[in-house]
Amino acid sequence: MSLGAKIAIGLGSICLIIFILGFIDSELFFSTDPNEEELPSGTFTLRQIKFATDDFNPANKIGEGGFGPVFKGVLSDGRVVAVKQLSSKSRQGNREFLNEIGAISCLQHPNLVKLHGFCVERSQLLLVYEYMENNSLAQALFSPKHKQIPLDWPTRFKICCGIAKGLAFLHEESPLKFVHRDIKATNILLDKDLTPKISDFGLARLDEEEHTHVSTKVAGTIGYMAPEYALWGYLSFKADVYSYGVLVLEIVAGINNSSFMAAGDEVCLLEWAMECEDSGDLMQVVDERLRPEVEKKEAETLIKAALVCTSASASDRPIMSEVVGMLEGHYPVPEPTPGASRKSGDIRFKAFKDVRKGMEENSSKTQFSLNSYPSSSSDTYVAGQERKQDESVP
Repeated sequence: MSLGAKIAIGLGSICLIIFILGFIDSELFFSTDPNEEELPSGTFTLRQIKFATDDFNPANKIGEGGFGPVFKGVLSDGRVVAVKQLSSKSRQGNREFLNEIGAISCLQHPNLVKLHGFCVERSQLLLVYEYMENNSLAQALFSPKHKQIPLDWPTRFKICCGIAKGLAFLHEESPLKFVHRDIKATNILLDKDLTPKISDFGLARLDEEEHTHVSTKVAGTIGYMAPEYALWGYLSFKADVYSYGVLVLEIVAGINNSSFMAAGDEVCLLEWAMECEDSGDLMQVVDERLRPEVEKKEAETLIKAALVCTSASASDRPIMSEVVGMLEGHYPVPEPTPGASRKSGDIRFKAFKDVRKGMEENSSKTQFSLNSYPSSSSDTYVAGQERKQDESVP
């Protein structure tokens, strides 16, 4: 472990201890006085938040996540922030909420969205994050063309590396270990320099004393969840590794996994990428609009790493620090596991097939508690077909 990581862990632990011992029982957390000014660092009054967001003006709404709406705001000191208004269904109780926020607030990493503070007042539970100028990776890649952000190959590769580093920190280096559970393009935000930052981490934390967990309620997005989690609720850090692999394929191909349609029998982007690997043509996965600028060896390394991350068995997937090493050229990318299934019965695609079958039967119910991943673009991409010539590079 690097010296910087050890320092971050030490500072984070001290921060967490001070937070819990010094503030957890403070009445200031539950203050209902809108004129209260002397607040512990990192806490805000409801009055301050309302002023910053113009009383949660719908015009300032910049997103809607699984935990509630997000508003853009400007604090009295001029800082631009994003305020996440947690829905009542996500409320754990004030003490549990504060314990969780105490842990999250201590995490500092270039590839994590910074939490400035929070507000617990009356029935409101609010998180105040740094504002990300370029919104989400999903918007950059998959929005209607006039809203997309041009992402060339070096930028896409940088984004993949940054996400890997952020996950490696959450899994292996942070004072408390976190499983994100829902890594996807909408949960990756981009700052003004297009640096990727993971959002919504820590809101579903895996106990630091456990390395695995069986969940009775699956929380994730179909097509991105590891099979052992989607089918049996078995959760570990390797579930995030799987989701990361799917996300990398989306970034490389410039294709939304949910709107992918194959010319063959493949049900999703991952299955198509596996077929390309079997046929020895991994460059087919790369967005054809970027192929002239792509260094072939670098692209193949990235795609192979993504496919290793999406191995059917969790034990065959690398940990995220190993993925970082692969992308930086320190470790070779392992070859696919001999005998790995490429058949239609592969458990990686069972949930996806079941849901699609249900959709075809006009049924909106599945046996899982899943979030849909609606495409933000009306376009669907059919593998093997050329894109329209007038399309700009996303």
